Amino acid sequence: MTYALDETTADDGTGEGEPPARRGLGCAFEIIETLVLTLVIYLLIHNFVAQPFEVRQNSMVPTIDPFDYVLIEKLTPRFGAYQRGDVVVFQPPDGFQQDGIPFIKRVIGLPGDTVRLENGAVLITPPSGPTVRIDEGYVVKTADGRTAPTVPRDQQRTEEWKVPEGEYFVMGDNRTVSEDSRIFGPIASDSIIGRAWLRYFPLDRIGFIERPPYADLSAQPVPSASSAATLERSPMAGVASVESTGAVAASGP
Repeated sequence: MTYALDETTADDGTGEGEPPARRGLGCAFEIIETLVLTLVIYLLIHNFVAQPFEVRQNSMVPTIDPFDYVLIEKLTPRFGAYQRGDVVVFQPPDGFQQDGIPFIKRVIGLPGDTVRLENGAVLITPPSGPTVRIDEGYVVKTADGRTAPTVPRDQQRTEEWKVPEGEYFVMGDNRTVSEDSRIFGPIASDSIIGRAWLRYFPLDRIGFIERPPYADLSAQPVPSASSAATLERSPMAGVASVESTGAVAASGP
């Protein structure tokens, strides 16, 4: 006796035997599943690994220009503290926010350091070790090609700061205009979003944002008192003339 195959069960595995409504529902579910998975992966990368950032300020000229796009790396604090010379993106302290736009500056003083400004130069005294004057070749140049001096920026003309534990002293490379720790003091480590790691736009400036070498703080010993007069006669002493000429980039955060 021969039996006919029930047409409702004749499915060759392609789904052609399913009703159109069920096939459409399965396809929609797969699309939603893919979108949700993509969103989860994006959020994990964005919050814990890296995120893009458009620079709006000119405080890091000439290292980073306004409208450059950089990639913020967020793994550094999970495996160790930030290091001197790192360029970091952070939320500014209360009273200094600008439409919710983060700031971007360079780490100069580490927890426990004493940072001092003297004759336009930056001196660092680590918790253990001698005071040294750091070599900052990345700082913006004045119109005559000299390194712009680093001078106080707050109303009190503060020249020395002790960096507390869990905080960092940051300054922009465009020293004459940067609103940084010279104004609002050291920043808390938990305000830092991450380290600027890679510039990916504009295309002709693609490259890693390298940390400068600081062998022994990459510095020369602080001159003795007998050589103070030489320092005062150095190009770094011409603070007033540099600020009045406006030789560097226009004012910005």
